[in-house]
Amino acid sequence: MSGDDGATSGDATNAGDLNRGREAAFDPLDFLETAVQHPSHEDVEPMRAFLCETLEDHGDDPRVADGGNVLATRGPSDAETHLVLNTHIDTVSPHVPFERDETAPEAGEGAVIRGRGSCDAKGPLAALLAAFFAVDPAEGRVTLAITPDEEVLSTGAYELVSSEESPTRDADAVIVGEPTNLDVCTAAKGRFQGTVHLTGANAHAAEPQTGINAVAALESVLEAIRTFDERADAPPTHPQLGGATLTPTVVEGGDATNQVPADCALTVDRRSVPPETAEEFHDALIDQLRTGVPDDVGVEFRFTDRPTPFLEAWETDPDERIVEVLANASGGDVRPFTAATEASYFAAEAPTVVFGPGVLADDEGAVAHAPREYVRVDAVRAAARALEETVRTLVG
Repeated sequence: MSGDDGATSGDATNAGDLNRGREAAFDPLDFLETAVQHPSHEDVEPMRAFLCETLEDHGDDPRVADGGNVLATRGPSDAETHLVLNTHIDTVSPHVPFERDETAPEAGEGAVIRGRGSCDAKGPLAALLAAFFAVDPAEGRVTLAITPDEEVLSTGAYELVSSEESPTRDADAVIVGEPTNLDVCTAAKGRFQGTVHLTGANAHAAEPQTGINAVAALESVLEAIRTFDERADAPPTHPQLGGATLTPTVVEGGDATNQVPADCALTVDRRSVPPETAEEFHDALIDQLRTGVPDDVGVEFRFTDRPTPFLEAWETDPDERIVEVLANASGGDVRPFTAATEASYFAAEAPTVVFGPGVLADDEGAVAHAPREYVRVDAVRAAARALEETVRTLVG
């Protein structure tokens, strides 16, 4: 839902409501209902505090590390097997009120929990917590690593993998919680964004031949973009992800209606497939543009400035043990994930899969990041059971 409709059932955040879900026996749905009532699109601190309190109430000693990451570990530090459970606590704007709907058509015969973060990714977090609390391994080790900034710049995840004490350094596998409809996702496209800048020379529009029209040069730029993945050294179609895409998205140019424009900028969105890296894409696009754009037009391509690396394409061998164990436990398919995630950072360190309750979209349209965001109650419980079985199998 959007706006304030239904707020009477879920916007109450008094002390009694916010303390639900912290009993000795962890119930992922109690936790999720409370978590969804914490807005975390502008400030994650209240949600992070609730997460830390939940961990403390179940006998753990969480710490907030550099980058705002919440870390907790069970099992001996010298364990031979180490599993990392990860997801994020931030959500996109605006906040959507919590509601539990027992008659929702999306749930079939069950119920749904609605609200921002219900599926992306507080529902997956609730399932991961259930698995984390269910084990007390004596031989293996499991680390919970929850990041604060996945939806924007992934500053927490980058800090996590950059730290000398990063739990992913010696991890045997990483499970990233996202809405996958209980499928086990072993690959995803990367996402790069940048802008093509064209420069020419101003002139009076009545004498266009005396200038160099940067906007007119867009014709050759768009042709270069259309044919970019047809070049001889283009990355091949990926067996799971298909082909890469390059899409023009925003254009700016010109200052006056009677003047030949000297500047033009075109923003592009790249969805990459392995093994293409950001650097390889940048260099290849520059070569393609310089070949196609007229010699008298200046051309350059610059990535959008950001303090962290772009989320690059990643893949995990479907034959890895983590894939087999989790797929057997969940009964889900093994497939690629259709959105960019912080799994991109972790897959460089250890076999990584994306898994969780909820869907990015259903037959009615968008679910995650949408006003109608929801997660099915039975899916949260099923994800918790599958994750608990997987964690027990891998770390004891």
